[in-house]
Amino acid sequence: MKRIGFGVFEVGGPQVGGTLSWNHPRSRGTEWRSLQHWVEMAQLLDEAGFDFLFFAGGPFTYPAVNGELSTELVRSGMGAGIDASYFVPSMAAATQRLGFVLTSVTGADHPLFTVRKFQTLDTLTGGRIGWNVVTGSSQDTHAAMMGHREMVAHDTRYEIAREYVDLALRYWEGSWEDGGLVLDREKGEFADPAKLHRVVHEGEHYRSAGWNTAPPGPQTSPVLFQAGTSEAGREFAARYAECVFVQGTTIEHTARNVADIRARAAAHGRDPQSLKLFVGVTTVTAATSEEAHRQRAEFDALQTDEFAAAYYAGNTGVDLLSLDPDGTIDQVFSREGSRAGQMGVSNIERFLGPDAPTVRQILDQLKGRGTRGFPLTGSGEEVATAIEELVDATDLDGVMIEPVFDIASLQDVVDFVLPHLRERGRYAAPEGMTLREQLQGTRRLPAVHPGAAFRP
Repeated sequence: MKRIGFGVFEVGGPQVGGTLSWNHPRSRGTEWRSLQHWVEMAQLLDEAGFDFLFFAGGPFTYPAVNGELSTELVRSGMGAGIDASYFVPSMAAATQRLGFVLTSVTGADHPLFTVRKFQTLDTLTGGRIGWNVVTGSSQDTHAAMMGHREMVAHDTRYEIAREYVDLALRYWEGSWEDGGLVLDREKGEFADPAKLHRVVHEGEHYRSAGWNTAPPGPQTSPVLFQAGTSEAGREFAARYAECVFVQGTTIEHTARNVADIRARAAAHGRDPQSLKLFVGVTTVTAATSEEAHRQRAEFDALQTDEFAAAYYAGNTGVDLLSLDPDGTIDQVFSREGSRAGQMGVSNIERFLGPDAPTVRQILDQLKGRGTRGFPLTGSGEEVATAIEELVDATDLDGVMIEPVFDIASLQDVVDFVLPHLRERGRYAAPEGMTLREQLQGTRRLPAVHPGAAFRP
């Protein structure tokens, strides 16, 4: 039986998933600016044997509606997160094997900043770092704040991302030969100059020439994650990603995305099963099913149409409250000047097709779900069974817990769900010192990965 991997989806903010929860009595969302809060969370996950703690987010972005800062989201505490990369070293120092995955946007700066950042974090965490490669979030606001005249088109962002990642990999994989770091005290030789190589890149979007003089970390390159299941996103994942955060709506839809990504990976000459695919799940669990459903009802009661619509607009550029509630979301594409489909594509495509829901049904679905994955509510045994069935029906490799009440929700998973999965032989702490060893069984990128082609 396949071991089920476990990650946690966070944003470095008071709440996650485009839903309201920070003001619930069980939540400690008001502590999100406390370093100790995140250290405590990391220690809980480390002791329980989770694979990684994943932080979403991007630079300088916030949810907006028609270009304006949403008063509803400001009032509700959405978009207030901080940069998690600064507290990862503290979390790593307080844990033994838990991995940390940080979202970093391509196209927001020169790839060398990403090279330096993740190489440093790989070293400081002892090889427990991953990079979630995204082409942006809330792209309208990002473009305006960065001084761009207009948002870069969706597929063009992926073209830029391919060159961005290639250049980063050139510096990580192509700068140092194995054995280049000598550290011979008697000879006084720190490194072998013959094993340090110059990188030269002349591309369409980036140029760079020089040496990466900082020695590589334990993994050389961070573990490469990708989140996004648009057509371009799936193709990007199949070429580069080692782990993929799949958009989950229904079991059938998720299974199709998983099969498609694996098939595309095989077409690139990669082992399709080497890609580890995760989906988000919102678990509300307790000692009894009745108590779990009571807590879920309390969470649902906090949600509003206005909040759900404002968050969705910030992610996709689509203002649901301005549409005919009895029509489908297709109507937005016929509007003059519409740029729908250029951002948050996965969250638009999920509501298209022959069985497309109405706008009213979309709002009802988004309330309490936001951009979350599968909602699983019940006793620990019920939720454990639901996770097993989800993984087995879709060929997924694991799930990312999207906590409702932050640390309290994660403690519930540890106390009520994991014991059942352990008993069934579906869950155990991963083996290996680095994140890639734990997820892939190897410390370096495999030879078939495009990054390996840049090695001297």
